[in-house]
Amino acid sequence: MSNGSLDKYLYCDEETVALNWAQRFQIIKDIASGLFYLHEKWEKMVIHRDIKASNVLLDSEMNGRLGDFGLARLYDHGTDLKTTHVVGTIGYLAPELVCTGKATPLTDVFAFGMFLLEVVCGKRPVSSNARGNQPLLVDWVLEHWNQGSLTEVVDTRLQSEYNVDEACLVLKLGLLCAQPFTNVRPNMQSIMRYLDGDSQLPELTDTDMSFSLLSLMQHEGFDPYTLSYLSSKTSIGTISDISGGR
Repeated sequence: MSNGSLDKYLYCDEETVALNWAQRFQIIKDIASGLFYLHEKWEKMVIHRDIKASNVLLDSEMNGRLGDFGLARLYDHGTDLKTTHVVGTIGYLAPELVCTGKATPLTDVFAFGMFLLEVVCGKRPVSSNARGNQPLLVDWVLEHWNQGSLTEVVDTRLQSEYNVDEACLVLKLGLLCAQPFTNVRPNMQSIMRYLDGDSQLPELTDTDMSFSLLSLMQHEGFDPYTLSYLSSKTSIGTISDISGGR
């Protein structure tokens, strides 16, 4: 993949040309299409378990391809999914995965939602601020959604040269996918239809979005101080790795 991984373009220095909006939107649709195939179209159901910008590879025409299947699990369609060790990357882990250890297509959808916010905002799901706190990107986007200022989270390197309707669609879809409650998240087929404009994204309501992911994870026993120790790039292996702050 001649253009390497997506993260080097999202977090580039001033000497590297950042991706324009059309490229970002196409990459998002490329990865959605790939996940739809893995979850529903192949002879086996494949759960990737580590969806993030650094695992998205770009070809010579800047098309996105999902890479690094080292953590992926294969299942027969319709079978009961088994509990496994928790693996993935801090910031992309669905709350129920941390609690139960059971990876499902909807845990991939959660990670994909965080990926959507990452691509539009040009920020990592977990980042440090000047006060040493570890705010979560999803909570920041949610705050702006509540204030009616969603466009203020769009990557400033786009310099306002982007399709506002598409960007708001992706941001709202990211919030929907990153819902802590699995019954609210869409599947990849629905996500494809939203992105292609074949279905209208349901209106987000205050009730749907009245959550703080960090608060929920603290309630479920996720130690927030771990976030100050682990970078958002760190892949983890087991629940003990999370709580122990490796």
